[in-house]
Amino acid sequence: MTPHEMATIHAAAFSQSRGWTEGEFTALLKNRFTHSVGDSRCFALFQVIAGEAELLTIATHPSFQRQGLALRLMHEWHDQAIDLQATRAFLDVATDNIAAISLYSRCGYRQCGLRKEYYAREMGQKVDALVMECCLPQRQSPVF
Repeated sequence: MTPHEMATIHAAAFSQSRGWTEGEFTALLKNRFTHSVGDSRCFALFQVIAGEAELLTIATHPSFQRQGLALRLMHEWHDQAIDLQATRAFLDVATDNIAAISLYSRCGYRQCGLRKEYYAREMGQKVDALVMECCLPQRQSPVF
């Protein structure tokens, strides 16, 4: 998936706030700790550093929402993070994004912090962000 495709999906999915630009996605993907999963309908971008994974963004084009794609992406990026030796995962989400909070809770995330007035909205409005975390299951090594 290209940075241009990511920017297009992100802008469509986050119409109430500023979508990330192609240049921002390009810069993030140049970082050796940044990884992505997804296709032309949806994607997730995450980093794994020192045993911890952070979801940077996840986006589904509005034409494909409510089809279970985000749940599939959550499992997919978790699997990759586990393969990269992550044991915990973090993310932040706007307190008014009820659908995303529900998705993350379904995936085992629990609130561990709050960032006041973190997200900018239209007309200068600010929205708090929940910081959420979950433990990632570890793969069992084969016993010989």
